[in-house]
Amino acid sequence: MSDAWRLLRHGAAPGADNMAIDEAIGAAVSARQVPPTLRFYAWDPPCVSLGRNQPMSAIDAERCAALGYQVVRRPTGGRAILHTEELTYSVVAPPDHPVMRGLVLDAYLRLAGGLVDGLRRLGIPAEEAPATNRAGPDVSAACFEVPSAYEIVVRGRKLLGSAQNRRSGFVLQHGSLPLAGDLTRLIECLQFSSEADRAALRRSLAEHAVTAEELTGRVIGLQEASDALTAGFTAALGIVLLPSDLTPEEQRCAMQLAHDKYGSSTWTGRS
Repeated sequence: MSDAWRLLRHGAAPGADNMAIDEAIGAAVSARQVPPTLRFYAWDPPCVSLGRNQPMSAIDAERCAALGYQVVRRPTGGRAILHTEELTYSVVAPPDHPVMRGLVLDAYLRLAGGLVDGLRRLGIPAEEAPATNRAGPDVSAACFEVPSAYEIVVRGRKLLGSAQNRRSGFVLQHGSLPLAGDLTRLIECLQFSSEADRAALRRSLAEHAVTAEELTGRVIGLQEASDALTAGFTAALGIVLLPSDLTPEEQRCAMQLAHDKYGSSTWTGRS
C-alpha cells in the first residue's frame, strides 16, 4: 500500500459535524475511495463529548446548556471530555494498513510515537503512558483524570487522550490536545452524588492533567500545534502527508450523519 496519506486541516465546527466528518471519512476509507487520512480540527461552540458507551446520566445536560456547551456522543469509547481551547486530531486507515494492523494497543503505540515526536517539537517532554495502565471499573466520568496505556503524559500528568473505534472496513482513532484553559471546567458538566465528590474530582483532575500552555508557559496556536504534529506523524510513521479536502461524497455523507445520528437525541441521549 502507498505511504501517501491525506492531510485535512479544518477549522472549528459543532460537535455533531465533527463526529459526522470523522465517520464519513471512515466510510470513504472503507470503500477505498480515499487514502488513509490525518485530520486536524477544533470545536465551536464548546462541546462535551461522551464515550460511545458512557451513560447520558453521567452528564448534567441542563448545566451544559446553561454554560453554552453542546453535548455529543463519540463513535469511540472512553469518558467525557470538554472540547474547548484544544486541537483535535483524527486518524482513519484500513485495518490491514501497517499503522493499524494487530491489536488495539499495537495501533495506539504506533500513533503515540507520532504524537510524542510532534509534541517534543513544541518543547514539551512528552512520553507514552506505560502499557500496564488500565482504566478500572471505578474510574471517574472525566477522561483526563487517568491516562490509559500509551496515552500521552508529561511527568506523569495526562496531556493528550485518545480513543479508538475498529470496524471491518476502517479504524478511527481521535484524540484531544488541550492547548490552554482550565481543565477542571468539565467538572461543572458532570453529575455527582454530593458536592464533596465534585470537589474531590476537581482536585484530582487539576493534579493529574495538564495543558500545553501550563507546560510551555506560552499559548500555542492551532496552526503551530498542527504543524508540529504533522511533522511528528510524518517522521514516526514514515508516511507522506498530502494536503487535501473532503470529497463531495464525504461531504454529503457527513451532512446526513450529522442530521440523522450525531445530532439526534436517540444517539446522544441513550443510557
